[in-house]
Amino acid sequence: MKMIKKYQSHLFFSKTWQFLNEYLPNQAGRSIATVESYRDSLTVIKNYIVNIQHIPLTAFQFSDCTKDFLYGFREYLLKSGIKPSSVNVRMAAVRAYLNYAADTDISVQSVALGVSQIKPCKMPQKEKEIITEEALTALLEAPPNTKMGIRDRTILVMLYDTALRVSELLNIRLCDIVLENKYPSVFITGKGNKERSIQLTEQTAAHVKYYIQIYHSNSSETAYLFSTTIKGNTEKMSPENVQRLIKKYAQQVRCAGFDLPESVHPHMFRRTRATNLYQDGVPLELVSTVLGHAKIDTTKIYAKPSVEQLRNALDSVPPPVNEQPIWDDNEEELARRCGLR
Repeated sequence: MKMIKKYQSHLFFSKTWQFLNEYLPNQAGRSIATVESYRDSLTVIKNYIVNIQHIPLTAFQFSDCTKDFLYGFREYLLKSGIKPSSVNVRMAAVRAYLNYAADTDISVQSVALGVSQIKPCKMPQKEKEIITEEALTALLEAPPNTKMGIRDRTILVMLYDTALRVSELLNIRLCDIVLENKYPSVFITGKGNKERSIQLTEQTAAHVKYYIQIYHSNSSETAYLFSTTIKGNTEKMSPENVQRLIKKYAQQVRCAGFDLPESVHPHMFRRTRATNLYQDGVPLELVSTVLGHAKIDTTKIYAKPSVEQLRNALDSVPPPVNEQPIWDDNEEELARRCGLR
C-alpha cells in the first residue's frame, strides 16, 4: 500500500502505510510500542471490514467510515468480550488515523469530524489497588541471598523506589547510572522518548552497586543493566521475565500470611510508590515529575488521600462557634423548623 495511485486515494486504507511507517515514528515521535499498538488496532478494523462485513479492501472508502459504521464496530468488539478500555484504545487509533488522513486530504475532514464526536465507552470506576507497607516489605525481602536472588531484589527495589515503568527499567544501560556522585541517579528515556533523571535513595544505590559488582564486572558501558542469556546470546530482559519473578515472590509472600492483591504486576509498584509519596506530603507536582507525566492531571489518578490527610483537612477548618442547636429546650422553635404549627 506504499504507492497508492491518485485515483485510489479515496480508499480507507490508502494512507495507512505512510501513517504507520512515516508519520507516527518520524513526525509525531511515537515509540515503537505505540506504533505497533496503532498497527494492531487498524488491523482489527481491517479484519472487521473484510471478515465480518464482507467488504473488500478495494471497495471500502473513507466515506464508508461513518459514525454508524464505527458504532457497529465498537458494539462488535464489546460483544466479542473486549474490555471497554481496550475498545477505547482501538477507537482512538482509528480516530488518530482519520485525523492524519484529513490533514493530507480535505475531502476526509467531514469523516474525521463525525468520528471525533463518538464518545469513549464508559468504564466502571474501579479503585486501583496498591501494596500495603507490610506486604511490600515482605515482598522486597523475599528474594534469597543467591546470585539470582540479588538480581531479583534489585529489580523489585528499583521498581518501587524509582517508580519506573517496567519498559523504562529494562531500557537502562550501565552508562545511564551515576552512583559515585553525592546524589546517585539514573538517566531515563521514557514514553515518547522524553528524557528525565531519577534520583536514587542511598539504600537503592547500594543495591544497584552491589548488583553491578556481581553481574557486570567486565561489561561494557552500553550493556543493559538487566539482561538474560539464552544459548549464549545475551539480550535485554523481557517484561514477561519481570512479571514471572514478581508472581513467584508474591505467591511466597501470600503463603507467609501477608495480604496482597490477587494480581501483582510491575505497574503496581509504580502506583504504590506514587501513592505513598503523595500521602507522605510530597506535592503533586513533584510526584508528577518523578513519574515522568507530561500532564499533572494524569498524576491525580494516584492522588488518593490517606485517612490521616482527610482527618487533618477536616480538623483544619473548625466548626462555627456556638454550634449548639437553637431549638434546645425550645419546643416551639423545633416544631416550626419541622413545618408544624
